[in-house]
Amino acid sequence: MAHAELSEGAGGEVAQSPHRYPLLASIEHALGMLVEIPAALLVIAEIVILFAGVVARYALHRPLIWSDELASILFLWLAMLGAAVAFRRAEHMRMTAVVANAKPAMRAYLDLVATAAALAFLILIAWPAYEYAYEESYITTPALQITNVWRAAALPVGIALMALFAFLRLARSGNVRTMLGALLSVALVIAVFWLLSGSLKPLGNLNLIIFFVGVAGFCVFAGVPIAFGFGLATYGYLALTTGTPLMVLVGRMDEGMSHLILLSVPLFVFLGLLIEMTGMARAMVAFLASLLGHVRGGLHYVLVGAMYLVSGISGSKAADMAAVAPVLFPEMKARGAKPGDLVALLSATGAQTETIPPSLVLITIGSVTGVSIAALFTGGLLPGLVLALTLSVLVWWRYRNEDLRHVTRAGAGEIVRAFAIALPAIALPFVIRYAVVEGIATATEVSTIGIVYAFIVGYLIYGLLIYRNFDWRRIMPMLVETACLSGAILLIIGCATGMAWGLTQSGFSRTLAAAMTGLPGGSATFIAVSIVAFVILGSVLEGIPAIVLFGPLLFPIARAVGVHEVHYAMIVILAMGIGLFAPPFGVGYYAACAIGRVDPAEGIRPIWGYLLALMVGLIIVAIFPWISIGFL
Repeated sequence: MAHAELSEGAGGEVAQSPHRYPLLASIEHALGMLVEIPAALLVIAEIVILFAGVVARYALHRPLIWSDELASILFLWLAMLGAAVAFRRAEHMRMTAVVANAKPAMRAYLDLVATAAALAFLILIAWPAYEYAYEESYITTPALQITNVWRAAALPVGIALMALFAFLRLARSGNVRTMLGALLSVALVIAVFWLLSGSLKPLGNLNLIIFFVGVAGFCVFAGVPIAFGFGLATYGYLALTTGTPLMVLVGRMDEGMSHLILLSVPLFVFLGLLIEMTGMARAMVAFLASLLGHVRGGLHYVLVGAMYLVSGISGSKAADMAAVAPVLFPEMKARGAKPGDLVALLSATGAQTETIPPSLVLITIGSVTGVSIAALFTGGLLPGLVLALTLSVLVWWRYRNEDLRHVTRAGAGEIVRAFAIALPAIALPFVIRYAVVEGIATATEVSTIGIVYAFIVGYLIYGLLIYRNFDWRRIMPMLVETACLSGAILLIIGCATGMAWGLTQSGFSRTLAAAMTGLPGGSATFIAVSIVAFVILGSVLEGIPAIVLFGPLLFPIARAVGVHEVHYAMIVILAMGIGLFAPPFGVGYYAACAIGRVDPAEGIRPIWGYLLALMVGLIIVAIFPWISIGFL
């Protein structure tokens, strides 16, 4: 049911009728297959390349110097083709809280406005994307010695495919008048902004509020997919108020989507689907349920603890959530948990675990501020545990009256039997963490070890001996789903990175630092303002861009007012994490919704309680520096 609501809400499928225009439907289906098959093959290629790199380096001691480069080239194609698949399936994340409450006619109109707005951004960015790819043709890759256009061409191709799917969706809409009204509405808004461009330039930083708050906020609440809303706001700001070449925006989007650590996102998404399909997830949940199933809210505690344990394995919160959610969500839903509450708790645990090493954010802070990375790794464990405890208190409160009359407490023999069956599956996270700690694989490569392990164990033990449910026919749909989900997440990250760059160029970061330097009240005021500022920044920027922008500016100020650098780092990371997973702008929240296959509107109400619990935990960490620096 949640998936149906998500599909309907994410792109206007409600306004289409596949039987009304059979020729257009056939064209869309054929084009969809032409995109889905290469996207699925790219997922396989990434797994093979990265795993081959691990084997060649660790087992054969002959590293493949080109493996990371080839993986990076294919990754951008995977991201863009996956985004096109997501557009065709109407699975780009958008906020439907307002749209869902509209009358049917207005909802159909707003659905088409969402598609038209997305199409407008794609048309506007198409030529800059082509220019960017052309400029990249002059660059030769260091390892493969091929022109970089082979990689950069993914951007204009993906944009063109999404635009084509948008045209087909609009052409197949059931009401021509509504479709024309939606197109004219979007065109009129763009025309008004374009005519006002001469008046906007003199406004200076007020344009930040107009575009990054006003335009982005309006798009989000009007139901425009999040990525395209962010993209329109950034494009409008750069095109109408600055002289920046728009090709630069495409470059920043490329940078945001192409970070090699993000390659762990699709791989962990596929790993999560794989352990669910093989029965490994079923075995783990059965064992966990035998231990905590009789406790009120038991599996919610398991979710909090599981995110704490697996966090840092991949370096990406989206990948961590993708590894945990498919294991626990089905059983939790079967026990009556609401999808909105599950995705809210998943988002909260994502924010809770931002300080758990080896977090990429910790590494980034160390690299741009000069703080010891070893000290950050040591200091990050306890703050995450404090937030886990505050979340657990709220879970206890919310589920203190849960009806467990239908649940019987497992006996010792049943627990031992469940443990024996689940042991090969339970070993998976330990195998993954061992591979990272011992240097066998990088944070990106380690997911491939998990996939190979899950294939072997899942097929031989669970598929043939225990459950006998390994279905090879499900592999292809799983690969397509992996590409689709990953493309939706990565496009949001890419557009958010473009927005972050736009904020940087405005001089906003320097203004903020100057304002915070002159605050009265010493360290307490500085920490309080930092918390508020980084919650807001975290909701707009990805963690790493925000750290790169503001870390070098604010950490010297923290030292000057007497705040320990490691303590300040934990406060900043946790505050950004809360913002990152806070709707309506938090990118992490929409990633959690995409992973959980839940309409974002369903999680809005329950997430505020979890965010409050996280804020309480953050305040405790801020008040007691020992939590961060006691073991240094």
